[in-house]
Amino acid sequence: MNNQFRLDAIMEQILSPRFMQDRHQHRTEHMAAIRQRIQSHTAQALSAEEEHDLLHMCEEEKIARDVYLQLGERWALRPLVNISGAEQAHMDAIAALLTHYDLPDPAQGLAVGEFRTPDFQTLHNQLVERGLRSELDAIKVGLLIEELDIFDLVEARSRARQPEILAVYDDLERGSRNHLRAFFRHLQRHRGEYVPQYLSLSDFEAVAWSEREEC
Repeated sequence: MNNQFRLDAIMEQILSPRFMQDRHQHRTEHMAAIRQRIQSHTAQALSAEEEHDLLHMCEEEKIARDVYLQLGERWALRPLVNISGAEQAHMDAIAALLTHYDLPDPAQGLAVGEFRTPDFQTLHNQLVERGLRSELDAIKVGLLIEELDIFDLVEARSRARQPEILAVYDDLERGSRNHLRAFFRHLQRHRGEYVPQYLSLSDFEAVAWSEREEC
């Protein structure tokens, strides 16, 4: 079963057909707008940092998607299943930038749970192992992934110069903030506690307690 079929199969078990249809249409239209925005700019030479950040974010978004897919199969929690689809959209957005700049896609051809970079492979394995312990642990893994994503996107944005890259990073960061809010709501329902690992407590709480953003 390829990655997209696996994602669709899991989502069909949990989400209503109408919700899936609406969500798919929204993501398709949103991705088309992102590609159009990227293609409206002429590809300029990137700095070594910009190239590294794009490749890094590609694998980091794959970690999010792959971990959520596997934990979603085990726990069938709605945020895991729904957000795994959003992470696929994040991967597609980064892939569009890689194509625009003629850079190799480090996620291409790899199955769920496979990574080219050893550090990402190790992190993936650790997160899956942790998240399989319980539903609460899976929620905490989701929070960890999203705050790492936000932290790295902020750093990458500070080094980016190209408007199309900045636009995609902004879009992904909004999405990650929404994902963090979703996992935080489930943490509250489970009466769990979580200590931020990458964001400061004030930055984490500023996101967690704020309203959902349109993206």
